[in-house]
Amino acid sequence: MPVIDVTKDLDHRRLTITARFAAPPQRVWALYADPRQLERVWGPPTYPATFVDHSLTVGARSTYYMTSPDGEKFAGWWLITAVDEPAGFAFDDGFADADFNPNPDLPVSHNVYTFTADGEGTLATFVSSYDTAEGLQQVVEMGIEEGATLAINQIDDLLAS
Repeated sequence: MPVIDVTKDLDHRRLTITARFAAPPQRVWALYADPRQLERVWGPPTYPATFVDHSLTVGARSTYYMTSPDGEKFAGWWLITAVDEPAGFAFDDGFADADFNPNPDLPVSHNVYTFTADGEGTLATFVSSYDTAEGLQQVVEMGIEEGATLAINQIDDLLAS
C-alpha cells in the first residue's frame, strides 16, 4: 500500500498523508496533470471522480464531481495556487453545488502536494490545512482520512499500467 503515514494535527488544523510510489516524480506529476488519469484515483473506489475542467497552471480553476454508488453527485472545485513541475503543486479545494458554485457552509482546504525522488520511486507528501480546527474536524467526521487513503492507495496500480 502506498500510504505509509497519516497524521491529523488539530492544533495546527492540518492533515498530512505520506505515501511512497514505485514511479519517478515526473510520472506521479503526469497523473495529477492529466484529468483522465486523475479522475481514476481522486475519489475512493466507490466514489469515482469526473473532472469537467482541469489545468495545473497557477490561477486555473478545476471543477469535478464524485459519484456515489447510488448515482448521487457531489461537486467540488480546485483553485491552483502554485506549480513546481514535477516537484509538486498547491491548490485550494472546496465543496460546490451542482453548478460548481462554492458551498460556503463547508470548509475549504489549502493543499500542498510534494513529490520527491526516493530511490527509483517517489515519496509524496499531501498536506491539507484548514482555516479552523472545526473545519478540519468536520471533514474528518465526513471520512476524509479513510477516503483519501483509499484514493491514494489506488495510484500504484495506475502508475504501473
